[in-house]
Amino acid sequence: MATITTSDGTTLFYKDWGPKDAQPIVFHHGWPLSAEDWDNQMLFFLSEGYRVIAHDRRGHGRSDQTDTGNDMDTYAADVAEIAKALDLRDAVHIGHSTGGGEVARYAARAERGRVAKAILIAAIPPVMAQSDANPGGVPMEVFDGLRSALAANRAQFYRDLPSGPFYGFNREGAKVSRGLIDNWWRQGMSGGAKAHHDCIEVFSETDFTEDLKVITVPVLIIHGEDDQIVPIENSALKAIKLVRDGTLKTYPGLSHGMFATHPDVVNPDMLAFIRA
Repeated sequence: MATITTSDGTTLFYKDWGPKDAQPIVFHHGWPLSAEDWDNQMLFFLSEGYRVIAHDRRGHGRSDQTDTGNDMDTYAADVAEIAKALDLRDAVHIGHSTGGGEVARYAARAERGRVAKAILIAAIPPVMAQSDANPGGVPMEVFDGLRSALAANRAQFYRDLPSGPFYGFNREGAKVSRGLIDNWWRQGMSGGAKAHHDCIEVFSETDFTEDLKVITVPVLIIHGEDDQIVPIENSALKAIKLVRDGTLKTYPGLSHGMFATHPDVVNPDMLAFIRA
C-alpha cells in the first residue's frame, strides 16, 4: 500500500494514479468513508489525462485509527503533508461533504502554487450546527442522535443511513442501488469508531466562514437541491456569498450523494470547470 507517515507519526493511505507530470486532482472523501468513494471520478479524470490522488483521512479506511487529532486543523495539516510528500502543485482539490470542509480549510492555508482550483460537493461550509449566530442551522439534537446511533450499533447505523436519506433512497420512486449501500457500509466499517464519533463534532460545529473568505483560487460549489444531510439553504447558498471567485451549480431533485448516483451529470460539469 502507498502510505506516508505524518509529523505526529500517523500513517495515511493514499492512491496516486496517472502521469506524474500531469495536473493533479486530489479527492477528499466524506464521513465516515474512504478514498474508495471516488472510484468513478478517479477513473473518469484519469481517462481525461489527469493525475488522480485520493487519501483515507486519519481514522478512516486504511489509515491509522487514531484516537487523537480528529479535528479539522489536523485533517488539513495532513493534506498539506501529503501535498508536500508527493510534490503536488497547481492541483485541483475536490471534496464531498466533510471532505469539502477539508478542502476549504486546506485551500485557505496552502502554500502558494499548491492549489489551482477547488470544488465543493454537497459540502458542510460555512457551518452546519444551529446556534445564535446560525439560527437556520441543523439543531444539535440531530448530531447528538448520530452519536447515539453510532455508539449503540454502528454496523446497523451504517446500513440505515445510506439506505435512506444519504442517497435519497427514501424518496418515492427512487432507484435504489444495493451496491452503493453495501459499499457505503463496507467503507464505514473499515474505519475507527472513535475517529468517526469525534468527526461528528468536526463536521457539525467547525466554522469555515473565514476560510471561505480568504481562498483566492476559483471555487465551484455544487449541491443537490434535495440534500437531506447537508441542507442547501444552510450550506451552498451561504458559502457562495463568502468566496471571492465562486460559481454555484445546483441540481433539482438530487441527493447528498449525487456524485455517486449521477456521475454522468456531475463529472462533466466538474471537468468543464477544471478546463475553463
